Amino acid sequence: MNTQENNLRFSRRNFLRTSALASGGLLVGFNLFTACKSEAKPPVDIANLNFNDFNAFIQIADNGYVSIFSPNPEIGQGVKTSMPMIIAEELDVEWDKVNVVQAKYNKKEYTRQVAGGSQSIRFGWDALRQTGATTKQMLINAAAVKWGVDASTCKASKGIITNEKGETLGYGDVVKEAASLEVPENVKLKKPSEYTIIGKDAINVDLKNIVTGKPLFGLDYKAEGMSYVSVLRPPAFGQTLVSFDDTETKKVTGVTQVVKFGDKVAVLGTNTWAAMKGKKALKAEWSSNKDLENTEDHNRILNGILDGKDFEVRRNDGNVASAFKAADKVIERTYHSPFLPHNCLEPMNFYADVTSERVHLVGPIQTPQWTAGRIAKLLNREENEIELEMTRMGGGFGRRLYGDFALEAAEISNLAKKPVKVVFSREDDMTDGIYRPAIKYRIAASIKDGKITGYHLKEASVNGNMYDLIPNFFPAGCIPNYKVSTKNYQSKITTGAWRAPYTNFLAYAEQSFFDEIAEELGIDPLQLRIDLLQNVKNTTDEKIEYSGQRMENTIKLVEEKSNWKEQKEGVYKGFAAYYSHNTHVAEVAEIEMKDGLPVVKKVVAAVDCGIVVNPTGAINQIQGGVLDGIGHAMYGDFSFKNGKPSKKNFDTYRLIRMNETPQVEVHFVKNELSPTGLGEPGLPPAGGAVANAIYKAMNSRLYSQPFVKELEENKTEVRG
Repeated sequence: MNTQENNLRFSRRNFLRTSALASGGLLVGFNLFTACKSEAKPPVDIANLNFNDFNAFIQIADNGYVSIFSPNPEIGQGVKTSMPMIIAEELDVEWDKVNVVQAKYNKKEYTRQVAGGSQSIRFGWDALRQTGATTKQMLINAAAVKWGVDASTCKASKGIITNEKGETLGYGDVVKEAASLEVPENVKLKKPSEYTIIGKDAINVDLKNIVTGKPLFGLDYKAEGMSYVSVLRPPAFGQTLVSFDDTETKKVTGVTQVVKFGDKVAVLGTNTWAAMKGKKALKAEWSSNKDLENTEDHNRILNGILDGKDFEVRRNDGNVASAFKAADKVIERTYHSPFLPHNCLEPMNFYADVTSERVHLVGPIQTPQWTAGRIAKLLNREENEIELEMTRMGGGFGRRLYGDFALEAAEISNLAKKPVKVVFSREDDMTDGIYRPAIKYRIAASIKDGKITGYHLKEASVNGNMYDLIPNFFPAGCIPNYKVSTKNYQSKITTGAWRAPYTNFLAYAEQSFFDEIAEELGIDPLQLRIDLLQNVKNTTDEKIEYSGQRMENTIKLVEEKSNWKEQKEGVYKGFAAYYSHNTHVAEVAEIEMKDGLPVVKKVVAAVDCGIVVNPTGAINQIQGGVLDGIGHAMYGDFSFKNGKPSKKNFDTYRLIRMNETPQVEVHFVKNELSPTGLGEPGLPPAGGAVANAIYKAMNSRLYSQPFVKELEENKTEVRG
């Protein structure tokens, strides 16, 4: 897991690589409207326009129509809208006259074509602005040459270049001349006060196509001669294929071929129904393994790890042992979380056509470069033979980072000698997934003279431990004696990143724990966090990942907007604050009791993500993260017995329902700092805020997810 996280956290230096125009490696195509003249009309069919290659990143049509190619995978996080907005802002064109196109994977021209870690806007911010500003300056320079004037006497706005005499030229009028000019350096970027696109609401560029059912997603993709594929995989983690009989499968109408690869069997058909029906007719014998895994065993093993002394120390400030020895009191609690599937609305799928000339791949993938490289290695091909097109994704949450389904498609196409499209059923998706690992945290804190003097966080996890940045999140730097220790148990069950990896559960555990400490000390929970943050404001520790001041500002904003101190009969409030993916978030949850169980009615969120590029998209991301966090904290339950998942579909796997979703109110801390991520940071605090509200209502601390299961098992009575 650490390796994968490191792959996702490319350095800013690598992203801002040298290029002719934009150091972000973006392919940005511009087809600017013809001089933006009043009589000029946008062409109906941009596919028929005569584009001129401006350079490796830019194309401009003869009539000046604008197209901006969005390089990063669109997973629902809105980058296909927000990244082009940044370019259009500095280019100085009108947003409603921009056409956005999803770019293909291109290792030569792009860097960090990744949807993961909530980093697309953060890493792209400077490069995208530079792209737009440099392009605008080249167009101005070309116009100046045409007029025989100094470029400094010209300006551009809304796609029109104007000189001191009031003469005008449209971008399309000078595109050919501009493309031949030297690329300027140190171009001037706009001040935030000058923004006309950034910070303004923009509708998702795919919205119309989504609601009208136009083909956008991987499942929509079709190609001539394509076979649909359903794959039979081992029914339990740890089992292998011994033999199979496809006699009955080949009798199914529409089944065209059966292909074995590794411990899997692919059934090819003329449609998904035939392929899936053919798979069900397969008779297979699997190895009998007496050591197949069970959740009960995982719980015992992880508890044993926490009770032991064999840990890797990730951070160690001061002397925790001495602080605990000298303490007036030590509080220790253990928190439990289950495995969780990703449950993307669009099941895994991918298209592959492997021929002697090329390998053509199309589908929803979060990591096109990593996936293309692995497929090249799998097929023993050169990477420049791989052509990968990215479709919009119907959810990902980390599941589409791994590309196992794309590798399957490529291998099957290579063996079958035809284009294929692998399609998972919901049961395939849930039972052969890459799951959020089961984790247990044990947290202990020492109290001396009414102060927290020591803090020790232990993590026991299946397969992998928290990535290296997390030990430097809050409360690192706030407590003089602070230690983080980790150890994992290696399992055959595949695990990996799940929206806000590790922090999705750790935030709940730590924020619940701090509320318990606040109660012990008789301090308001918000004030406890604020007091602790004073210790890190002037830190010289470069490893500290968060800002004490920005977190305090975020907490104070949510305190104000939620009317934290206002008490209403029958309404119970809980608070949590967390920093992850470079963004500070604080949330207050309000619950009411119904039929003995808590109902979340409202969540107020305060967010410091720097400059907000697209407020509409930003609000949607926080709302979605909050609902996702609440739903899985309340209901998400998944286990294994004899290596097999306990749930196969949504009839048994509980998700939050529409009538259970609370109102989510979002507020942003206003500043002019560079933007940070939003796809994940809203999720981690949600579980903690709800758990702390439940305690207020029921006088019962929650130490396991899902909450509803623990409440039902404990049969906790409502406090009067």
